[in-house]
Amino acid sequence: MRLVRFEQGGKAAFGRLDGDRLVPVAGTSLTQALAAEPAGEPLPVSSVRLLAPVARPGKILGIGVNYAAHAAESVSFVNTSKPEVQKWFNKQVTATNGPYDPVHLPKVSAQLDYEGELVVVIGKAGRHVPRARAMEIVAGYCVGGDYSVRDWQKASQTMIMGKGFDTHAVFGPAIVTPDEAGDVSGCEIRTYVNGELRQSATPSLMIHDIAAQIEHLTAAFTLEPGDVIYTGTPAGVGAGFDPPKWLKAGDVVRVEIDGLGHIENEVVEEPDTMRIG
Repeated sequence: MRLVRFEQGGKAAFGRLDGDRLVPVAGTSLTQALAAEPAGEPLPVSSVRLLAPVARPGKILGIGVNYAAHAAESVSFVNTSKPEVQKWFNKQVTATNGPYDPVHLPKVSAQLDYEGELVVVIGKAGRHVPRARAMEIVAGYCVGGDYSVRDWQKASQTMIMGKGFDTHAVFGPAIVTPDEAGDVSGCEIRTYVNGELRQSATPSLMIHDIAAQIEHLTAAFTLEPGDVIYTGTPAGVGAGFDPPKWLKAGDVVRVEIDGLGHIENEVVEEPDTMRIG
């Protein structure tokens, strides 16, 4: 199954992708939608706006430097090498962004960077989940864009400030369930900036694989349905170039993963979002 959230006529709903058509399903939560029956006539995908598959994830978690080549290129900007222990950060729920929506270039920094990633969406609650059973709590997989504000990331020991800016957690277009996705370890991840290939690797090159990540996280806290995990990015990020290749307004970032689809986002100047209340 390829489960999506979509907006039509100002209302959001879940549906299943079937080629270039979308079949609405009943249910207002991820858990309900995964088990729901069709609830309407098929719609052309072109007639709706695809949203982030989870509206407000309870947790958005990301593992740092999880590909050896990326760990090597990261020494200059996160002061770390290949980690023996998993290094985690969180992105704020307000960072959630749709698969084709604009990404903000922050007012407070010019050091915006891209990271194409495989995203895991949790489908069942789990605590102290052993590696051998870790995949039982996975609802499916998405294509992800983990945007980073490098100077803010470097200034915060936990990386949290540079990782949680609004609009900087892109994922979609669909949650592809494990039965349809199959073994994702060999699915190539490719990131393009303005058509130039910047990143290319497969999840088989992860230092800590998905099962290890789930085992580690659930040793500390419960993962719940709708939680989102960014599983790490390959080498080729903008900060790894000399000089760095920071994103600018007007740039278009496309991330593809074999079998899962693609996301594509234009970088725009952050609008005037100052508000109180």
